[in-house]
Amino acid sequence: MNNKVYIISGPTAVGKSLIAFYLAKRINGEIVNCDSVQLYKYMDVGSAKPPEEEMRKIRHHLYSIVEPDYNMTVATYQKLAKVVVDDILERGKTPIICGGTGLYLSSILYKMDFAGSKGTSARRAELERMAEMNGSAYMHQFLQALDPESASRIHPNNTRKIIRAIEAFEEGDGISSMEALELDPRYDFRFFALNMEREWLYERINRRVLRLLENGLVEEVASLLERGYTIDTPAMKAIGYKEVIPFIYQEYDLQTAIEEIRRNTRHYAKRQLTWLRRYDFVHWIEIRKGDTVGAIVDRMIEEASD
Repeated sequence: MNNKVYIISGPTAVGKSLIAFYLAKRINGEIVNCDSVQLYKYMDVGSAKPPEEEMRKIRHHLYSIVEPDYNMTVATYQKLAKVVVDDILERGKTPIICGGTGLYLSSILYKMDFAGSKGTSARRAELERMAEMNGSAYMHQFLQALDPESASRIHPNNTRKIIRAIEAFEEGDGISSMEALELDPRYDFRFFALNMEREWLYERINRRVLRLLENGLVEEVASLLERGYTIDTPAMKAIGYKEVIPFIYQEYDLQTAIEEIRRNTRHYAKRQLTWLRRYDFVHWIEIRKGDTVGAIVDRMIEEASD
């Protein structure tokens, strides 16, 4: 059975979704979401989900699957994504993972075992009992074996922080190094990271923010607030949503909201690129002005065949 899995990642606003769509048309593929915000229902505009027309032409998976107050963990995402990937492969098609959420990417790429995670409250109680029986030094050694970098930052007597760090690692949020992780041998990955000249990317981000507002971002956020979601709802902390809420509550004007979204999006794009540079096997695709989507897809297919 074919086990080739394409991954298309890169900073926000670089054009991942459109390129994934055209690649899927070329290689008989189906697209699997790897963007943490696009998982949520009712958050279409701010998360820049693919247009409905594209979703009708090419099958898309893991978009709009949970309510905004659902606390999606890396462990849960991994389980959902790998079930979808396996199903696509079994049907003779090619999965195309598309998105820029780094921890989600790692959960697909690597053999990361989340079996120890039983949900925050239950696991925390278990860890607290372990600490009570064995002491803080034992717990610090336990953390050291899981995540040495986190352990080096936490004092051996600070049991509370040690327990939180263990929880974070088990939920996938505390992974500090990927060097010791093993790629999932079931899949033949073709991993591409899109990038472009920094100033051009920032221009695209600026235009994109205006386009989101034209497409109804403020109205979407207002609708979510009417549904009872708040700034404390996990999904509402996403860029584009958390900046619009103060505008709706008249805490600042629209231009301030626009500048906040642009600034936070630029910072997020930098973090995404930093994360992607951790992978030493990624194929970087530098997009130049004048490149057509078809030419970019051609380059990806050619590199994937090497």
